[in-house]
Amino acid sequence: MLTRRLCTRSPTTSRVLSSAGGWRKHCWKTLHSDFRKPELSKYHAVAWTGCSLTIYNVSDSRVTKQINFAREVFENGIPQYGSCWAAQIAVVAAGGHCGMNPRGREMGIARKIELSPEGRAHPMFEGKPSVFDAFTSHNDEVTHMPPGGLTLCGNDFTAVQAVAVRYKKGDFWAVQYHPEYDLHELARLTYCRRAKLVELGFFADMESADRYVDDLEILHIDPSRYDIAWRLGLDADVMDENIRHCETRNFIKYLALPYKLALEAI
Repeated sequence: MLTRRLCTRSPTTSRVLSSAGGWRKHCWKTLHSDFRKPELSKYHAVAWTGCSLTIYNVSDSRVTKQINFAREVFENGIPQYGSCWAAQIAVVAAGGHCGMNPRGREMGIARKIELSPEGRAHPMFEGKPSVFDAFTSHNDEVTHMPPGGLTLCGNDFTAVQAVAVRYKKGDFWAVQYHPEYDLHELARLTYCRRAKLVELGFFADMESADRYVDDLEILHIDPSRYDIAWRLGLDADVMDENIRHCETRNFIKYLALPYKLALEAI
């Protein structure tokens, strides 16, 4: 079963991403004091999403619980995948380190992410351009890779934009950006944070932020609005979900599904 682990500062829920091809549905709560860990042997993959916690704040039990959970998944050999927080969880759980990005927040569109030689040869990026843009929103970054970890891509703002970590019995593929976002989600996220983004200098004022949000929403509804796409510098790598979802699709194809089939063959 391929689950989506949702993480915020409040207790959260995990849900199945796909029920096709025999994936079974299951939901469970995380970060509750009465949380009961699921029987991992029943899972074929675990997927992680972003999180507003800070991975290097090890005094926060909500962080350490998740790091320990990721380690247990590694020990069970279950494939893991995810975005943003997931890349940091993968690295820290396997012995690497993360820290605050000295360049500040990377927000909106991560520009000119370039695959490393390892990334160009890696199955997670099959069908992906060698250089691409992607939706993003993060303050922290991977600073030191663990043994068994590969840096698959990066850009001038964030050196590590995707990782493949092999640790104990398992593999964890993760990206620092958000392939699961679309223009509408970025618009809503920007709207909620627009006061902070004005403070950080992303926008001159609230009116500028609102115009940007409106442009995103209009382009989401009508992708043929080339004038808006041109003004915002958005191309197919962001707007075409077949390109945007390459990493997720390849994780299912090359890790989750083979793992599931191998278990069923026993």
